[in-house]
Amino acid sequence: MTAELTTDRLRLRALTEADTDAVVAVFADPEMSRFFTADFSDPDQARATVARRLAYDGPEGQGHWVVEHEGEVIGVAHLRPSSELPGDVAELGYYIAAKHAGKGFATEAGRALVDHGLTTLGLPAVWALVHEDNAASLAITRRLGFLDVGSGMHYGDVHRVLVALPTAHGRPHHIELWVPDLARAERSWGWLLQRLGWREFQRWPDGVSWRLGPTYLVVEASPARAGGPHERLRPGLNHLALHVATHAEVDELAAGGHGWRPLFADRFPYAGGKPHYAAYLENDDGFEVELVALEHRRDGDTFTQPG
Repeated sequence: MTAELTTDRLRLRALTEADTDAVVAVFADPEMSRFFTADFSDPDQARATVARRLAYDGPEGQGHWVVEHEGEVIGVAHLRPSSELPGDVAELGYYIAAKHAGKGFATEAGRALVDHGLTTLGLPAVWALVHEDNAASLAITRRLGFLDVGSGMHYGDVHRVLVALPTAHGRPHHIELWVPDLARAERSWGWLLQRLGWREFQRWPDGVSWRLGPTYLVVEASPARAGGPHERLRPGLNHLALHVATHAEVDELAAGGHGWRPLFADRFPYAGGKPHYAAYLENDDGFEVELVALEHRRDGDTFTQPG
């Protein structure tokens, strides 16, 4: 189900069958089909594309939207797995009626969808395919921060291939855990983090850190440490949750070892509730990690979360 998105001037809501006539009107101007191989100014072709969009069944939070301004449908947009690029990567598209061109509506709608994809959905990237002669749309993607990574034959003609990536703004810089025994902590945390792709970053007499991208995690047996052992059920840190690429890797890590033991094993892999495919582990110092599968399963033409 697609989320409703709002901007200063626009409302983006899920496309419905009741929007068909309004969308046909958006594409009635032949200028709207200038960079398509199909002529959507033909009402039958426009209705057929609306029907295809209505039949779409994809990942939660992605899909097709109508773009409204002051209650009027002025365009359509999508953020859904690409039919042209490999790997079911998320592809952005936006179409604003020609009579509303030049008012910044496409940029506003595109920014809302890119932010939704990268921030709300946590997608690793948002892609766009823009006809190489569509200067106005290429300018929009530049304003939205897309990078041009080449060109290829898509949708029957040459298109630029563009990608928007997350920024570090607002994301964790580092996480610091104070531990009672550095060697014991390094045995468990070092093994797990390196299995997940982290690499040793810094080392000093009382601590060590591992880094993945711009974020690093510190374990330190600080001489300034006070109090007793870590207890995850008291106020403070309960657990860390880390992404794991596949179900199979979660299954492998769920067995524990290297200072980790399974938690909630009788409810694995849905101890957190379906469709949350995850393993929970606790180490010898009482720290808990949750290892959450990124993988989505595809059954026929239907995308589902794991489960």
